[in-house]
Amino acid sequence: MTNLDIFDNFYAGKRVLITGHTGFKGSWLAIWLQSLGAEIVGVGLDPLTRRDNFLMSGIGDKIKADIRADIRDGKEMKRIFARYKPQIVFHLAAQPLVRLSYQCPVETWQTNVMGTINILEAIRATDSVRVGVMITTDKCYENKEQLWGYREDEPMGGYDPYSSSKGAAEIAISSWRRSFFNPEHYGDHRKSIASVRAGNVIGGGDWASDRIIPDCIRALEAGDPIDIRSPKSIRPWQHVLEPLSGYMLLAKKMWDDPVGYCEGWNFGPNLESVATVWDVATEVIDRYGSGTLRDVSDPHALHEAKLLMLDISKARLRLGWQPRLDLAATVRLTVDWYKNYLAASPDVHTLCLTQIHQFLSQ
Repeated sequence: MTNLDIFDNFYAGKRVLITGHTGFKGSWLAIWLQSLGAEIVGVGLDPLTRRDNFLMSGIGDKIKADIRADIRDGKEMKRIFARYKPQIVFHLAAQPLVRLSYQCPVETWQTNVMGTINILEAIRATDSVRVGVMITTDKCYENKEQLWGYREDEPMGGYDPYSSSKGAAEIAISSWRRSFFNPEHYGDHRKSIASVRAGNVIGGGDWASDRIIPDCIRALEAGDPIDIRSPKSIRPWQHVLEPLSGYMLLAKKMWDDPVGYCEGWNFGPNLESVATVWDVATEVIDRYGSGTLRDVSDPHALHEAKLLMLDISKARLRLGWQPRLDLAATVRLTVDWYKNYLAASPDVHTLCLTQIHQFLSQ
């Protein structure tokens, strides 16, 4: 099998704190890092469902500490950091859904902006932390529905409460970096802080509402048609392991050269993986082997971006990172998890490790 460690044994023995480790992306990150020998402290809320990848994989029982805490509690964050003394922090905890942000705009901003600031303050108060990778989203950019990808230096913004909260989080990260973690004064604070933005991430073990893959799988398992709200919306689709490989590579680069990489980074797919929601759902049906699509688009629906792409030239050139999977392979790996998770239970952890091997073999 392909070696899971493409980071030259860097993470073995490192103390790594992951916020949002119970979530979709966070659980995959915890599984990968734990397999590399990292000592992981996870800080997050309860998983949303019993079928979430975090619970199905049992990764909570394999890490150093599995902690339930809310990033909106700044004092608790500082207490956890002080106790476990992490060296590297991956901040993924968030309210991640556009449509839910219309229902809970204040909670969305409290979590995504003040929660991020609380993590930055915990990093600032904890001498052991050397690297902080703050995960936001491609939706942090002021989206003009343009045909070319957004670059890292373009303006932050956002129409809906979710997107705008992530744009505000990026502004906060930039402010804290300049005010408290300025690379010109690295010798004083000894910390390197970066923000990372990924496209529409899909993969096994995601059961969130109002996301295309979970919506597809729920309908397919129930034998119902798949309702498509925004069939013509165009997104940069990527498997969850794509950006995670970028985050992990970036953290290693920051550790080795803390002044050279403490900035914003895009991790997205190649242009051929930029496709409509309808096209992706069609790929899901083809791989699953059954199912039908139903267009339920509503001209009066809440606003969501119709076109959004990232320019990943910077990550290619300066990190040596690039996507491994095309759209067909991305959907294939994703659907295969959902076709096999019940048969694999209770050993979904091995299923996930097998998929990481498959990803790295591409």
